[in-house]
Amino acid sequence: MNRKELQRRFMAHLDPVLLLALGLLLLVSLVLIYSASDGDWMRVSGQFVNILVAFAALWLVANMPLHYLIRSAVPIYIFGMVLLICVALFGEISHGARRWLNIGVATIQPSELMKIAVPLMMAWYFEKHEATLTLKNYFVAALLLLLPVALIARQPDLGTSILIGASGFYVLFLAGLSWRIMLGMLLMAIASAPFLWSMLHEYQRHRILMLFDPSQDALGKGYHTIQGMIAVGSGGFLGKGYLNGTQTHLDFLPERTTDFIFAVWSEEFGFIGNLILLGLFIFVIGRGFVITANASTYFTRLMAGSITLTFFTYAFVNMGMVSGILPVVGVPLPLVSYGGTSMLTLLLGFGMLMSIHTHKQLVKT
Repeated sequence: MNRKELQRRFMAHLDPVLLLALGLLLLVSLVLIYSASDGDWMRVSGQFVNILVAFAALWLVANMPLHYLIRSAVPIYIFGMVLLICVALFGEISHGARRWLNIGVATIQPSELMKIAVPLMMAWYFEKHEATLTLKNYFVAALLLLLPVALIARQPDLGTSILIGASGFYVLFLAGLSWRIMLGMLLMAIASAPFLWSMLHEYQRHRILMLFDPSQDALGKGYHTIQGMIAVGSGGFLGKGYLNGTQTHLDFLPERTTDFIFAVWSEEFGFIGNLILLGLFIFVIGRGFVITANASTYFTRLMAGSITLTFFTYAFVNMGMVSGILPVVGVPLPLVSYGGTSMLTLLLGFGMLMSIHTHKQLVKT
């Protein structure tokens, strides 16, 4: 087998347009982490390893026929729910949260698995009942969503529960949930706001209050918001230049390689740099919508749409919290922030998108 044939087989189920955009975002990640970590090559090499592992997962899923994805929906969902219950019963506690499970060889965070498992399960359920969808089916699908979201919110992990809730809501929306029902759900949420407020942990209530006036605790709970806003605003039109961000390199900016890495980019590359980065995100989201529109089955349309819209939610929530228009909820900037678990989850999703795009024929099982 010659080199061209090997290359053709390797790329057979990869979408080159989407792959190029993802590659540029991953390159931004490596360049930005070098600056945010003050030139820490260990941090950069760690992210490079995360990218390699996540890309291997993307390639494997992209080459997986779609009927395997459908068959895996129920086992993955059940497995994830069992892990979440195990976390609630005897998970490890760190920084006041019970989110991790020690399995001997490693410590895992099962909630990350549910970012894929929940929309996959809901898309499977709707595909099974496509011909006879009733209000009862939407109610069952909502329960499939609410159970893991409740377990994750209890850990507590507000950021992950929001992302999983969004991914499931997008499946409900794409499956044709009535606008009147969605409006009713919104009104119910507004009416139950006092009850929901009482259910929040104290630190979560503080984060929401800091959104309106972070200066009331500028050196405490409002510190992250204030420093992020200063970094974003100080970049100006062209930015201060690569490696020259004062908020970053004088250690004012917290969590600068993870949740607040967008502030590092804004400070060093300014408004123009933000437009370029936003352009990359919009291109990825646009390509995802093209794949969704061309999907050949009900299941693939639901899954592709949910993956694309969840990626948008990731980016919007992170940029919003760094810019001070949303509360700080611990959501990383997708494909840019340092981290292996979120990188793996995101590229698994894009692997599914590529599989949906390249495996056109799907025999119903």
